[in-house]
Amino acid sequence: MTLSVKRCLIGSAFVLMGVTMVAAQQGTKTKAPQTLKRQPAKVAAAPVKVTLGTPELTAGIPGKGPLTMRDIEKWLADPANHAPLEVELPKGLAAAASSIKIPSNNPLTRAKIELGRQLYFDSRLSADSSLSCADCHHPEEGYAKATQFGVGIGGQTGNRNSPASYNRIFSENQFWDGRAASLEEQAIGPIANPIEMGNTHDVCTQTVRDIPGYRAQFEKIFGDGVTIENIGKAIASFERVIVTGPSPYDDYEPVRVMQTRYAEDLEDLDVLAEEDPALHKEYMTALAASEANPMSESAKRGRDLFFSERGNCTACHAGANFTDEQYHNLGVGMDKPEPDLGRYVVTKQDKDRGAFKTPTVRNVALTAPYMHDGSQATLEEVVEWYDDGGHPNPYLSDKMKKLNLTAQEKKDLVAFMKALTGAFPAVEPGRLPQ
Repeated sequence: MTLSVKRCLIGSAFVLMGVTMVAAQQGTKTKAPQTLKRQPAKVAAAPVKVTLGTPELTAGIPGKGPLTMRDIEKWLADPANHAPLEVELPKGLAAAASSIKIPSNNPLTRAKIELGRQLYFDSRLSADSSLSCADCHHPEEGYAKATQFGVGIGGQTGNRNSPASYNRIFSENQFWDGRAASLEEQAIGPIANPIEMGNTHDVCTQTVRDIPGYRAQFEKIFGDGVTIENIGKAIASFERVIVTGPSPYDDYEPVRVMQTRYAEDLEDLDVLAEEDPALHKEYMTALAASEANPMSESAKRGRDLFFSERGNCTACHAGANFTDEQYHNLGVGMDKPEPDLGRYVVTKQDKDRGAFKTPTVRNVALTAPYMHDGSQATLEEVVEWYDDGGHPNPYLSDKMKKLNLTAQEKKDLVAFMKALTGAFPAVEPGRLPQ
């Protein structure tokens, strides 16, 4: 086979890899936009391309200290901050570009993302100004919470672990049970939850409206000012741009594919450089990237097991974001006298009893503890649970089965999951209106 033919094959292989890495998404309808009292700020006709994962969208309004009205007015006066954005994804996640979920009635703009950032870190949205969105989904805790259950106002806790709030740009239904139909709906849910932020939507809206810096931004960005729906739109816009950067796995995978397809030709790189300099350059570039962000031999073995029929991990942790965005009963908590029935409470369908949404495995090493009830403290415990086939119950997913892994294979799986860790974009947690 000639190298030119092989080049065609490898190109096809990467296309196929991209296709298979697209996460399955659950289709839901987005709500129709409300009629505006006034027209929102005019935006540029042509979208502006931006790459998610860079700090340009999350670094806050330039400056230091609390936001002043002068800072805000200068920011709002720049038409570039109101231009619609066309987002591109970082390496790894880019294979899931077709799965991006941005509602037509809530296009991304720099000004809207920045407003959402401010609200995300502002504890004044809670009843006693003690709790912000970030307190249960903090950048320093992997956009999750390092406690078994989320901790709400007055130290109250529920019975579920705080789900991670990154890579939500691929998801419509939110929460462990999918009860929120959109990220916008999810963003405002905890505000009025008595054991979370303990506020009401009316009081929260008035609190935000009474802050001049917020009022000015809402009027300019949305046209009809501060409403609870607009608060949700802003926070959701910020959350959509929090994505995971390239992991060691993402840098290793192109090398692995080329080494598989070009095994014979790569035995002599000097000859390859002469016969196909383009392929040689492509391989050496990929190899350098992988060596700069290395994946251990144990993680490589774990990768093969993860994707194998025996491991069967991709039955649920599928696609570029390593989740099918569906709901499965793994048997977690089903041995309790009154187990949490999860998705069933929303759908009332027996098949959903004890079923919870599949979380992404990207950056999972940063989001302990695990499972919907935070009952498993480490990734090692998670692997043991899957190895045992979960807790038997009438609604256990047919994807759960005993794996009978060796001690080394368990370590390899954990190593692979850790190799799915990539950088988050730098975020400014302060700089709020006074």
